Amino acid sequence: MENGKRKTENVEKRFFIFRFHFSLNVFAFFASLRENFPVRMKTLLTTSPQRAAEFIERGGIVAFPTETVYGLGANVFDEKAIEKIFIAKNRPNDNPLIAHVGNLAQIESLAAEINETARKFIAAFFPAPLTLVLPKARRVPLIATANLETIGVRMPQSLFALEFLKACGTPLVAPSANLSGKPSPTNWQAVFEDLDGRIDCLLQGAATEIGLESTVVDCTSDVPLILRCGAVTLENLQKIIPETRLYRASNNEPPKSPGLKHRHYSPSAKVVLVNGKWKMENGKSKAFIGLNEPEENFELIKICASVEEYAHEVFAFFRGCDHRNIETIYCQTVSEKGIGAALMDRLRRASES
Repeated sequence: MENGKRKTENVEKRFFIFRFHFSLNVFAFFASLRENFPVRMKTLLTTSPQRAAEFIERGGIVAFPTETVYGLGANVFDEKAIEKIFIAKNRPNDNPLIAHVGNLAQIESLAAEINETARKFIAAFFPAPLTLVLPKARRVPLIATANLETIGVRMPQSLFALEFLKACGTPLVAPSANLSGKPSPTNWQAVFEDLDGRIDCLLQGAATEIGLESTVVDCTSDVPLILRCGAVTLENLQKIIPETRLYRASNNEPPKSPGLKHRHYSPSAKVVLVNGKWKMENGKSKAFIGLNEPEENFELIKICASVEEYAHEVFAFFRGCDHRNIETIYCQTVSEKGIGAALMDRLRRASES
């Protein structure tokens, strides 16, 4: 009788241990699924900045328009909300985020110091498509900065974006509102295409005015360094501080700005940069974008009246090519003056993928 009781207890004990370990494995499995394949949610579409701001207050993430590209925002001080951005975008966690402010006073809550260089650029340009890299305040979580002790800060020029940021009442970190690696979204439809079911809310606005991401300037070095080119050009910046120059990347240095390390701006199609005469790839569906009419025939052609229009249209053109299953996109190169430097940076990175 006693032996039978012990056997029963042993069986029950082994079953309990089995069930415990099985539960742990199931939990780990679903945790992995949640990390790699975000649970689909209903993404609210709204044109109301105040309605969209309610999701930020509740720890959600919201896509919103700026003058550059659409951004995906979360409260800069909410680590769990910021984590949702990385999951929704499949974004590498060593890629720092840029903080967006609704007024100049909010910069004080993000930066441990605002030096004379930064103050001059702020006075000359803000609000603008310009991001300044500053020493981060202790309160800013490291998840927002990819474990760096610096943070990029900008005040958007878009009045609609500013209305939304002011309704939120807090600075937001906001990378581009797309799946990582894909062309940045310049209209709300592109955001919806990538992130429907992955984010809480999409604030619908007009197509963006510029179409390329902000200029990023490191203000923590001895001289201001342009980490990423944008609509605020080297020439513009040198009028304020003549010593400003372009940053030359080092393989061993962690990136202080988005757009410096990982695959960016790339359509599914192969991107080929061309100038003058070039050799076409045979038997492939192809498209062309540039300033001059090409001699060859293409399934899709976009001729831009200016470099500014080219910069404005290029990401939307990339997405249009993907919709039509274009295999190769030929992009005409331009002079790297003014916004041409930013355009060529994006084209080169897209062609390297």
